[in-house]
Amino acid sequence: MDIERVVLPGIGIRHAFVTARGRRVGVVSHPAGRQDLVIYDRDDPDSADLVALCAEEANALAELLGAARVVDRLEKLHRQIEGLTSIQIPIAAGSPYDGRSLGNTRARTRTGASIVAVVRGGEVIASPWPDFRFQTGDIVVVVGTEDGTAAVAEILAAG
Repeated sequence: MDIERVVLPGIGIRHAFVTARGRRVGVVSHPAGRQDLVIYDRDDPDSADLVALCAEEANALAELLGAARVVDRLEKLHRQIEGLTSIQIPIAAGSPYDGRSLGNTRARTRTGASIVAVVRGGEVIASPWPDFRFQTGDIVVVVGTEDGTAAVAEILAAG
């Protein structure tokens, strides 16, 4: 996919691309941190709908889009490697690991499966460190054998 980059003097930088369905989409990044999502009219390339996003909103949108890509890549990996599976485990209210660190689970040592990411509020935390603390509502992405991933699910649910 080709991404066009254009400096807009006095405004910022515009990045744009054309989707597989022929829609032109772009983002204008302003020096103050604001970003505009731009969706161009199909019939008039000079006409577009603009959605102004503050820095926090732009980050939230990027994280939402990124979270879906991580899960998609894991699913593709799962299909490519026989015996490997990935699951998503929610940290439910009352989980013994709510507020505790990933290292406390000893998941890799106990099961052979790996916690490869945590999705929190639309943000993907890839390869979390052992001191990462879980919170209710987190979605924990685990990769390993079917038995190993099931064992991690049991650990996070029961402690």
